[in-house]
Amino acid sequence: MVQIPEGASKVDVLIIGAGPAGVMCATGLARAGINVRIIDKREDKVMAGQADGIQPRTIEVLQSYGLADPLLKHGNQMHMAAFYNPSPTGGIERTGRAADVTAPTARYPFEVTLHQGEIEKIFLDAMSEKGVQVDRAIVPTSLEVSSDPAILSDPQAYAVKVVLQHMSRPESQQEEVVYAKYVLGADGAHSWVRKTLGIAMEGENTDYVWGVVDTIPETDFPDIRNKSAIHSRNGSCMVIPREGDVVRLYIQVEQAAFVENGRIDKSKVTPQHLMEVASKSFQPFTISFPHEIMWWTLYVIGQRVAARYSLHERVFIAGDACHTHSPKAGQGMNASMNDTHNLSWKIAHVLRGWSDISLLKTYEFERRKYAQDLINFDKKFAALFSGKPRSDDNEDGVSHEQFLEAFQTFGGFTSGIGVHYEASALVDPTNQHLARHLRIGERLIPQVVVRAADARPENIQELIPADTRYKLLLFPGDISTPAQKEKLGDLAHALSAATSFRRRFTPPNAPVDAVFDIVTICTTPKEEVNFTDVPLALRSHWSKVWTDDEQLAGGVGGKVYETYGISTTEGAIVVVRPDGYVSAIAPLDGVKYLDQYFSGILHT
Repeated sequence: MVQIPEGASKVDVLIIGAGPAGVMCATGLARAGINVRIIDKREDKVMAGQADGIQPRTIEVLQSYGLADPLLKHGNQMHMAAFYNPSPTGGIERTGRAADVTAPTARYPFEVTLHQGEIEKIFLDAMSEKGVQVDRAIVPTSLEVSSDPAILSDPQAYAVKVVLQHMSRPESQQEEVVYAKYVLGADGAHSWVRKTLGIAMEGENTDYVWGVVDTIPETDFPDIRNKSAIHSRNGSCMVIPREGDVVRLYIQVEQAAFVENGRIDKSKVTPQHLMEVASKSFQPFTISFPHEIMWWTLYVIGQRVAARYSLHERVFIAGDACHTHSPKAGQGMNASMNDTHNLSWKIAHVLRGWSDISLLKTYEFERRKYAQDLINFDKKFAALFSGKPRSDDNEDGVSHEQFLEAFQTFGGFTSGIGVHYEASALVDPTNQHLARHLRIGERLIPQVVVRAADARPENIQELIPADTRYKLLLFPGDISTPAQKEKLGDLAHALSAATSFRRRFTPPNAPVDAVFDIVTICTTPKEEVNFTDVPLALRSHWSKVWTDDEQLAGGVGGKVYETYGISTTEGAIVVVRPDGYVSAIAPLDGVKYLDQYFSGILHT
């Protein structure tokens, strides 16, 4: 047992860094009732610039926390992308337009752009509702992880000691010692936590240098409010429209003058220089910059992934602390928030005593594989975007067709929709054939269903909120027929048995749906179905029974079984883990299989 010295602080989870990854984690943990503290070296939240693009899958994730509405209200939506290439007569010309998002199953088929400070505010407000605030102007100065195996194996032990410096206090009161059960380093690309742990970043820098400017331009460029990829003889540009009239410009610059030993000397370039480059690249269209520069920066494109994501599953890193890449595909903030969306519920389960501490190993297993895939994608995309365009005097350059094909081919990846977690204790693809089109290891595909009790239509993703519970989606077919009704009754009996996973892994005196939230989606027509047709043992509330039918207004709904590839007679039980990913599928008589599956994840 760890002895906490008098005067020291203690906390279940200490988060270092209040960027997107940090505030996402703090929000998830606070809502799970975990004692969490988040610190940041900044005296205030980000006021301008930084990351600004939210991809379709991340919008779905935010919605699972009930946080998508302010994003959609205040952000700019990008539905279309435009492509410009060198014109035979000089300057550039538009060579095509296409949908910005090429992910057919996206619930939100667009990107949302909004500056990072406003995105962080969404989480800060949600955290505040749970009594959690960011402690600011604080930096860590030392971090020690216990080497005692007994302490490390005890998920409730305060295994990490962190010394903090409060920069706003008088010198004699600056030092604070904190003991934490778990620590998250979400402290950016130059992560102090990562360096302290001695974790290497693996990868390399490219020789592509880009500038970024946020401003309100004056222009006759017709696609200034669409995402626009510009390949000109003067270099490449990307236009990202933002909230209000704001536009972000990514501008390729000549690297030779600015890179020294792999780093940029910002003193040798100014925003005015970037504007001049942009003006030349936009010709024959005119663009000027009469308004203030809200934010600007320079960067060298690099692709790196941390060699590991944790130390003893006690200290973790997330976001830019463990992966860096180019920003033009809009992945950085999205990857960061989805890192901690993956991690927070796992920490909550371990701290509640629901799962063994070994569950936390799946964080690195799942998210590092994704980061490696992201880096591989980014190398291809960055090379295509930064490469010289094909022309009469550069036949080996990048053609419009090549770029468009890559843009559309990678759509499932850039949107986040195609993220796939490989087989593990959490992800069991054994019964994939029961739902042929609902891939185990990927997020639940959105579809509209109709509530049995009142015919209210709703997206099925609304039935799987990020509330730390496993969702058991029952697909029994038409429960008005004797055969399917009998199958459902047998399932209710099996799940009610004292030996079933549902009974064994629900804590004593806890509500029946504390760990497993059961939702039934049948095919009985809405005019005939009764929510009471589902056995009481399978419905904790009248709102837990739905049907795969069109809504009363018609035209929407009635395609879940078809879309998922589920037989209306054979049926299926779809297990959705707390972060919205399908993790297992069982037959309707597969309670014994689920007993075995959950025995590998949960314990009493």
